[in-house]
Amino acid sequence: MIDGPAEPETSRPPSRHAYSRVCALLSKASLMLAVVLLIAIIVCVQYQVVGRYLFNDTPVWAEGLALQLVLYVTALGVAVGVRDAGHIGLDSLVALLPESLRLKIEILIHALVALFGAIMVSSGWLWTRLKWSDIKPMLGIPVGMDYLALVIAGMLIVLFSVEHIVALLRDEEVVPAWN
Repeated sequence: MIDGPAEPETSRPPSRHAYSRVCALLSKASLMLAVVLLIAIIVCVQYQVVGRYLFNDTPVWAEGLALQLVLYVTALGVAVGVRDAGHIGLDSLVALLPESLRLKIEILIHALVALFGAIMVSSGWLWTRLKWSDIKPMLGIPVGMDYLALVIAGMLIVLFSVEHIVALLRDEEVVPAWN
């Protein structure tokens, strides 16, 4: 009798060092925050629909807030996807490589993902500062808040990619935070 879903077989032991535990905590917190923000999006949209059809008065802030929250849900989801290997990859192609080359390619892939995250942080921070003085009329918040989501996601992506590199060098496997 099977009590739950079958665990995928891995050839490496799970990564249990302190940095990995911190990354797992950040990943879980990001995932939980994304769920809360998704619920807030649903509430905003429902409030907008009720206001429009029942009271003939659409709240002007509801759509803007829902769109703002979508940016943060997406950013957090992308970062968690990088840690928990939910991003697009070429696993089947890498699996065909010899073991000596496979490790180098996997490290290179995670290093490139970390570089992409660092570019997100750098560019996002630049745009956050440039647009911070502009105010969104519907919400009354800085336009720079849009770009701050890039900074947050980029920082998490860098942290999670480094975690994968450390785990590979220690011959360990990063365990998804939602397990």
